Amino acid sequence: MAPRSPDRSLAVFDLDGTLADVRHRLHHVEGPSRDWDAFFAAAPEDPPLAEGVALALESAEEHEVAYVTGRPERCRRDTLRWLARHGLPDGRLLMRGGRDRRPARVVKPELLLRLADNRTVALVVDDDHQVCDAYERAGFPVVRAGWMTARPVLEQVQEREGRT
Repeated sequence: MAPRSPDRSLAVFDLDGTLADVRHRLHHVEGPSRDWDAFFAAAPEDPPLAEGVALALESAEEHEVAYVTGRPERCRRDTLRWLARHGLPDGRLLMRGGRDRRPARVVKPELLLRLADNRTVALVVDDDHQVCDAYERAGFPVVRAGWMTARPVLEQVQEREGRT
C-alpha cells in the first residue's frame, strides 16, 4: 500500500451494505419498535462482503482509502476494530454525530465534502441509491455497491430515522 499523501486521490467506502453484511442484525430495526442499541452492538459480528473488501484493497494500491458512514460516532472503536480485523486499509473514518438524525442522503455527502476538501475523489462506493444520487449531484464519481441484497428496511430507516 502506498503511503498517505495529500496529493493522492481518495477512494471512499461506505460500511453497512458495502463492506459489512448487516443482514444478521436487521431484525433489530424491523417492526414498530426498533432497538438501535442492539443493532449497533451486533455490528462487530458483521461478516465482510467479499466484493467490497476486494475493491477497497484494490483501490488502496492507487488511492488513499477513507470511510464515510452513517453509523454514529459512539461506534468508532468497534468500527475501527472491525476494519482492522478484516484486513481493510487504514484510512480516515468519518461518522455521523451522536444526535444527528438527518437522512443518510444529507449527512453522508456533507461528510464526504469535508473529507474531500482540496482533494480529488477518484471514487465513492455506497449501497444506498439515494446517497449515491446525492453524491453524483455533488459531482463525485460513484460505484453503486449492489452485492448485498437486503430487505428494504435498511434504506427505509436510513431515510426516515437517520440512524445509519
